[in-house]
Amino acid sequence: MTKTAPLIDPFARAISYLRVSVTDRCDFRCVYCMSENMTFLPKADLLTLEELDRMCSTFIRMGVEKLRITGGEPLVRKGIMTFFRGMSRHLESGALKELTLTTNGSQLAKYAAELVDCGVRRINVSLDTLDDKKFADITRWGRLPQVLNGIAAAKAAGLRVKINAVALKGFNEDEQFSLTDWCAREGHDLTWIEVMPMGDLGNEDRLDQYWSLKDLRARYADRFSVTDLSERSGGPARYVRLEETGQKIGFITPLTHNFCESCNRVRLTCTGELYMCLGQEDMADLRAPLRASTEDGALETAIRAAISHKPKGHDFDYTRTGATGQMTRHMSHTGG
Repeated sequence: MTKTAPLIDPFARAISYLRVSVTDRCDFRCVYCMSENMTFLPKADLLTLEELDRMCSTFIRMGVEKLRITGGEPLVRKGIMTFFRGMSRHLESGALKELTLTTNGSQLAKYAAELVDCGVRRINVSLDTLDDKKFADITRWGRLPQVLNGIAAAKAAGLRVKINAVALKGFNEDEQFSLTDWCAREGHDLTWIEVMPMGDLGNEDRLDQYWSLKDLRARYADRFSVTDLSERSGGPARYVRLEETGQKIGFITPLTHNFCESCNRVRLTCTGELYMCLGQEDMADLRAPLRASTEDGALETAIRAAISHKPKGHDFDYTRTGATGQMTRHMSHTGG
């Protein structure tokens, strides 16, 4: 693969991290992600697995070194392991430094070993509670034992697991330390995520759900010696270490801390829309140039044009009176 000039946005940030949603479908209906009765995209609108391969390969040629596969739930996409096997060639060549995914864990028992064979070394699993009933309530369709079995299979296959928990006031506040203790016993890292104002989710009131991670971090400091870490994983999380357990705890805080100054990420949807920022509506259609020619010249031009419009930052904000900067699309559409 012949590398081209790197992708540099207007604020001199090199774009080296692509998050790719391979499907808008999921076998759960998490209340903060999608409606219970979702209308999913027609199959013809989705990029085929071959088109996803070509699209991602173009980005890798243009300097992307980290590829995170998301959804919906990526592992429910039919034939998805064909795509992972295809991307593994870029790991073998050294052009791609990391291939990873974010999953709800429901399909890990089936696919963990094959993911390792494809070069995946670590994964993120979304898990907000260890309580069976609360898990069923928040995922609507999910069952906790299936996910825990999947996580165990991933660990047995040699995958490093990071647990992502959305901090939800009145839901899992009482599980902060039980989740932390469980992760310590299992050897998993843990990252807390502030709930974001994404999509129209019916009766779910985001302002009522919002639990500031400043408060969550303060609770850790009451119980542990907490040390700030300078390391970054290529994503938006900031990390601390709990000295008593040696655990690394991450915080993704789009609302109480704007992490945009170091943003190196763009997001590609399963229909070929490129979002330069999770918290902005601006996007570029890459499906049209992809399908217009078997040559990649027009696609590369469209990608560079899109990156030239990447904004400096997002506009998410919660105040005492309401949420501003709210996005109308569902989180499942953009890919987390």
